[in-house]
Amino acid sequence: MKRARRKARREQQDWPEDSVAETSELAQTEQDDVDEQQSIGWKTSTAGLAGLTRLARAGTWALIASGPLIGVMALFDSSAPAQSAAKATPAVKSSASTGPAGFAQLFVGAYLEAGEGTEQNLAPYYSGSVALTHPAGTRSALRTQAMDAREVSPGYWSVTVAVNVAAKSKKGGYTDAGVQYFRVGVQSTGSDDTRAYTAVSLPAQVAAPAALKPGDLGYPTSRGSGSSDPASDTAASFLKAYVAGQGELDRYTSPGVHLSPVVPTPYTSIKLTSVQDNSEDNAGTKVPGDGVRRRLLVSIDATDADGNTFPLTYALGLTARAGRWEVSSLDDAPATAATSKPSSAPNSAAPSAPSAPSTPGGSAPPSGS
Repeated sequence: MKRARRKARREQQDWPEDSVAETSELAQTEQDDVDEQQSIGWKTSTAGLAGLTRLARAGTWALIASGPLIGVMALFDSSAPAQSAAKATPAVKSSASTGPAGFAQLFVGAYLEAGEGTEQNLAPYYSGSVALTHPAGTRSALRTQAMDAREVSPGYWSVTVAVNVAAKSKKGGYTDAGVQYFRVGVQSTGSDDTRAYTAVSLPAQVAAPAALKPGDLGYPTSRGSGSSDPASDTAASFLKAYVAGQGELDRYTSPGVHLSPVVPTPYTSIKLTSVQDNSEDNAGTKVPGDGVRRRLLVSIDATDADGNTFPLTYALGLTARAGRWEVSSLDDAPATAATSKPSSAPNSAAPSAPSAPSTPGGSAPPSGS
């Protein structure tokens, strides 16, 4: 560009005035073009730099905005090994006795009903050799119930089963042989999904477990069988609605307490036979102030549509409100006195079975569990 200017000056000295002017204009035009190109180039560079700046700024904001997400991903990533380790850890074996107890019940039922020629019926429970000499069906298990199941070592259980036994008489019918107890050793193997059971031996007949005499209940005051006491009257009305379908429960319950009646309705009427409570007020004819609570143990005779009467006992919680008693709870179990504990009773007090029905024709009654 400098060389072109010097050439133009030399030529300007030699050229005529018009030529000089023309050349000057040409040089100025070239200079303007160069300046314009430089200007455009700078503008383009500026725009480029501005674009890069905006891109960098956008990237920075994107990085800032993604910070929480990256942190969460990092947290998950850091916790992944712990999760994998947890999955790899063997599951803790459940100590629930439901499986061994149920298996023992089935085994005892099959054992009692088996006899000569039907020893194979015991094979699903016990793989040892069995030789029975009494006729099949000599005894029958009307009902079985596991009374105790203890894991004496990992995977090895001792289960005691109570059985309502019916014995076949010489006349062909069955008579009640009472409740008898059998103990079975049960082994279990496998996981929860593929658990298997087996008995290690034939059952052992054992004595009944010790019975207990219950401790005192927490209802020291007796109200008798009448409903003149406001609390007894509320209890009677509530139970009429609850088991006999007479009235709506909401009329007798505290606000916010939602109880459902027994459906279908099992009884047509009830009669109070005894009411006890935890109040020391023997008169009990006046309802105390709002919020006072009382526990009731209510015994009734409930009569069904056929005229049959059945005794029932309910533990209720009552709360005073607006000059009347309202049922605030239907308790799971009667309250016990804090200072009273159960005591041992003779084995003769062990549960007894109801009489087993006679079955004509000498066929064994169906077993139950």
